Amino acid sequence: MLDRVPAPALFVVSGLTQYAGAAVAVGLFARLGAPEIGWWRIALAALVLVLWRRPWRRTWTVRDLAWSAVFGIVLAAMNIVFYVAIDHLPLGTAVAIEFCGPVAVAAVTGRAWRERVAIVVAAGGVVLLAGVTLDSGLPRDDVVLGLAAILAAAACWAGYIVLGRRVARDGAGIDGLAVGMAVGSLLFAPFFAHGGGEVLTDPALVALLVVVAVCSSVVPYGLEQSVLRRVSSATFAVLLALLPATAAVIGAVMLQQLPTWPELVGLVLVSGAIAMTARPSVPRAQPPTAPVPPA
Repeated sequence: MLDRVPAPALFVVSGLTQYAGAAVAVGLFARLGAPEIGWWRIALAALVLVLWRRPWRRTWTVRDLAWSAVFGIVLAAMNIVFYVAIDHLPLGTAVAIEFCGPVAVAAVTGRAWRERVAIVVAAGGVVLLAGVTLDSGLPRDDVVLGLAAILAAAACWAGYIVLGRRVARDGAGIDGLAVGMAVGSLLFAPFFAHGGGEVLTDPALVALLVVVAVCSSVVPYGLEQSVLRRVSSATFAVLLALLPATAAVIGAVMLQQLPTWPELVGLVLVSGAIAMTARPSVPRAQPPTAPVPPA
């Protein structure tokens, strides 16, 4: 059924759920710490997906399991380092820098001039929408750590696009996502799962973490598996620009936060980039062939 829904519409839904989860997650940073929240998000999302999909019923090849595991490790690392970054950098700056990952994917994998131009246009829109400022007023150590974390997140985001498309195209889809998240959460558990006993004895905290996991991981990554199966890596990278664009629109509609002129220009640029990738390439006309005489 999801295959009938246009890819941009799925990204809008993905963005809405991610912002809801992010709003809850930021409020928990003081209680658990940013990287710990990132780990719990992946671990609980893996639990939800495994209970829902029951991937053990599927016939797996060693190759499918290996690609799903690598995909999940990169996905878990991306979430953890991104949460570290936004704990030390302004959110807008972090989002704009992280978009270097999709830009790199589109630049390397894009086969048509339209895809490469579209990613440049989309990147300009993201910078305007994110409200990047050069003077953050933060301590130098925070800026250095934040930049290192967000550049690592950008590299992981690029890996997520390439590996996620491979998992989706191989047919594992959401089952592969479930297995990958489980592997990723187990790999990082020795570093970020400390204090788990205290967390699990607080039902209210567990409930909030489940909301973060479902809204920020289960729903958006599940929808993105559907999109990755249908579009190229370069087109998917451009579509990711819809995430900050959706935030600006929702802020204007629901919170009466009217967009500034730079944000309006950013919305126009992102919309133009999406339109460029939505137009199919016109195949080159083939010369007519001579009719074959009857035998």
